[in-house]
Amino acid sequence: MRKKTIYYLVFFVALSIVFYGIVSWFIPGYNDRKLEPISKVAQFRFTNQDGQAVTNTDVDGKVYVAEFFFTTCPGICPMMNDNMKQVYEKFKNEPDFRILSYTCDPKTDSAARLKMYADSMKVNTEKWIFLTGRKDSLYNMARLSYSIDDPANNLTNVEDDFLHSQFWALVNRKGDVLAIYDGLKKEK
Repeated sequence: MRKKTIYYLVFFVALSIVFYGIVSWFIPGYNDRKLEPISKVAQFRFTNQDGQAVTNTDVDGKVYVAEFFFTTCPGICPMMNDNMKQVYEKFKNEPDFRILSYTCDPKTDSAARLKMYADSMKVNTEKWIFLTGRKDSLYNMARLSYSIDDPANNLTNVEDDFLHSQFWALVNRKGDVLAIYDGLKKEK
């Protein structure tokens, strides 16, 4: 009987060690592994849905998700923002969490239009901020700061350029992009 007890004890200890190893590898943050930054968010200044300036200092010390969309998009944007709304609902009460939604179509998406869009989403625009600005500045943010589009896509003539990405960037409190997520996938 004693041999059997020792066998079971060794088996369960080994099983526990293997389980901990698997869990710590597959669950981000479980063992406090450090994620290497993908990129660093450059300084920025854009206009929000209320016509006010928003800069990187407004999100310093906050964790946020950045995305690019446009209000008249009939394709991926509605599905992407439905998924983002789920993220918003989950984290809207976290004091240091924000969502930054940049327009890809600043010619159409004025601050007033973004305000109407935000109102239709029924979100707190202090938590989920909709931004517009110069097209070249917006596209450089997507490609160079957030790494959600290939910088090689920059065209010589910015008027011919168009960005349409389904990817989101997760930014830490220090302004480092830690992960890129597919905004069309439900599991976040």
